[in-house]
Amino acid sequence: MAATSAYLLNNLLTRRRDRSNNTHALKPLFYFMPTTLALATTLLILLYISSTSNLFFIHPNHLKNHEIPNIPLSFSPPNFIGKIANFSKREDGGVLTGAENWSNFELHVGSHSGSKMYINNKELFHDRDIFLKNYEDMNRTLKIFIYPHGKDDPFANILLPVDSEPSGNYASEGYFKKVLSSSHFVTTDPSTANLFFLPFSIARLRHDPRVGIDGIQDFVRDYIFNVSRKYSYWNRSGGADHFYVACHSIGRSAMEKVARVKLNAIQIVCSSSYYISSYVAHKDASLPQIWPREGDPPNLARERSKLAFFAGSINSPVREKLLQVWKNDSEISVHFGHLSTSYSEELLTSKFCLHVKGFEVNTARIGDALYNGCVPVIIANHYDLPFQDIINWNSFSIVIATLDIPLLKKILQGTSFDEFSILRDNVLKARGHFQWHLSPIDYDAFYMVMYELWLRRSSTRVLA
Repeated sequence: MAATSAYLLNNLLTRRRDRSNNTHALKPLFYFMPTTLALATTLLILLYISSTSNLFFIHPNHLKNHEIPNIPLSFSPPNFIGKIANFSKREDGGVLTGAENWSNFELHVGSHSGSKMYINNKELFHDRDIFLKNYEDMNRTLKIFIYPHGKDDPFANILLPVDSEPSGNYASEGYFKKVLSSSHFVTTDPSTANLFFLPFSIARLRHDPRVGIDGIQDFVRDYIFNVSRKYSYWNRSGGADHFYVACHSIGRSAMEKVARVKLNAIQIVCSSSYYISSYVAHKDASLPQIWPREGDPPNLARERSKLAFFAGSINSPVREKLLQVWKNDSEISVHFGHLSTSYSEELLTSKFCLHVKGFEVNTARIGDALYNGCVPVIIANHYDLPFQDIINWNSFSIVIATLDIPLLKKILQGTSFDEFSILRDNVLKARGHFQWHLSPIDYDAFYMVMYELWLRRSSTRVLA
């Protein structure tokens, strides 16, 4: 027994010594591990910054020190109606725009992320011929069934179009529903429908005292449940051929209690950030947030003496950074709070108008800039821009990574006279696509949204 105890004691002491030796051997490893992890993390951060920003690598064309000359816009704004069909063709089959008569240079404007610039082909449309052919097919074949509701429905104010003309910051949602309901796209025979419209209004649900912000998710859940019980169309596709429209940012969380709407249905929303999980690019589409206006502003072709302009509240780190860097600059006019001059006047006298991410990626400032003939500068990462499937944003706007705010003036001043002229000309061609009309006009905002829906229609019919 004594021998056994001595043997066990010897084993125990030996194990303790071995464990102590192992600990001493691992000490250097534990000492260097935090340093190694810190270095690896730093390298990854630097790699991310270099791939999304120009802070380290700037294209030589944007190292020019000259400023944009004051350019008198001594031409009349082009008539939007019929403009698309009146382009002439080049000998190589491409589209000849008026701006191409200036010179045959390469245009280095557009998306500024990374060391290489996207070379713009200077045309407003990705492929004008395909767009026009598809547009004709859309007008002829697209049919939409709107789930019917009467004026005696307890929630008629939520489900039916408004009687008056939509207004305000979220008017796009109301305009679309009102114009669609009286358009030739609507069918009363669901067997012929390509798509099914869920007509509830997120904006109006917010203000209905019976629902409110806290009750929107329950309302949508109950609405889908009732539709799926009364009709067979939702169940046969799982909602993949259904869509809804929302412009208020709360729309992105309205579907949380109905996962199939979020994952399957087409979401036409203003808050179209592919950074958030509730928005699926290519399945969903961006709705332009447009403050409704009539006619054209006066003196659209006036001289623009200011380099850039922004006005808005400080409701995001991006805007805080913009204010910190440029608040005292004489050429980039940044305002937070009450303007002493007219907002429209500031837009009309500026060459570039800044769209800066606030609480969401979207605001009405892109529409404001285009309406007033100002080149939009978009500083909002992860923004799936409206009508990106159709129009070439690099031909009429400049997209800048939020990390590049300190380089803003250098980028804008590095835009040559000819480059700016093409941007400006395309702004005047693009502005009609960002306008709503109660009686829709070809290629206006309503028809552009319809085209986005047509692109997302199912190519195969699911039979009940």
